[in-house]
Amino acid sequence: MAATGAQLGSSSSFSTRISLRWVPEPPEETTDTIVLTVGEWFIDLRMDKASGAIDWAMAGTRIVENPGETPVKVRFTRELCSLNEIGMVDPASFSPLPNGDDLETGEMPRADLPGAPMTAFEEVWRELPFREGPEGAKKGLSWILESDDSDLKPSETDGEVTVTKLFIGRIWGTYMAFQQVQIHSQEKGSDGSWSLKRTGAEVSARREEWSSGWEEKYVVGPDAAALPSMKTGFEGEGQGSWRIPGEKVVIQGKSFIVRAFEEI
Repeated sequence: MAATGAQLGSSSSFSTRISLRWVPEPPEETTDTIVLTVGEWFIDLRMDKASGAIDWAMAGTRIVENPGETPVKVRFTRELCSLNEIGMVDPASFSPLPNGDDLETGEMPRADLPGAPMTAFEEVWRELPFREGPEGAKKGLSWILESDDSDLKPSETDGEVTVTKLFIGRIWGTYMAFQQVQIHSQEKGSDGSWSLKRTGAEVSARREEWSSGWEEKYVVGPDAAALPSMKTGFEGEGQGSWRIPGEKVVIQGKSFIVRAFEEI
């Protein structure tokens, strides 16, 4: 029987959403959602079951603020977001349910209502077994990479820059890739200080799964066909710099920063 990350002693997790409830409405689940978390980084893809379109795609950090305590308090940041909430900090709490699932509670903008008002929510999450990948039974690679855009920083004088932001990630036999064109600019506040403003266009996404070979589950968005794919593989995957968070690797001629890596 396949094991979850917790059962394997892994720092990675592979989870799905069972239901979403906008308080005080009843819970429902209209999406096929999976989240890959490796170390303190995550990639989250929610596909609308009815339309086959992206309901929400986001990637960023997941920081546990009170390790070992219950409820677990987590702070999410979004470096890529199909709802254009880039840079938003999203606090949430997670409490265990009797059946082993986790209940997430908090507040977030409700995108399906005019003005996207902040609304209390409850989400039920379930840990899934890691899918067996090309490495075989009971072992595999997990990693998350972010495109290196360090040479594309706007100054207070040069207006704005266009950044093609990518996140790619894998946990064993499950892989996802996101791409979003973003506009980064410096914005001057009322106190005279400058801050980075980021706005994003439509997200393209790929989800692939291993089953004796890598197969496409979802390929959506204007640039999805050109996104890096496990079907062609990545030279040097899991070797050298790939294993060291903060180091850089090159994929399809583009530089990526290793955000997290694990091998079991």
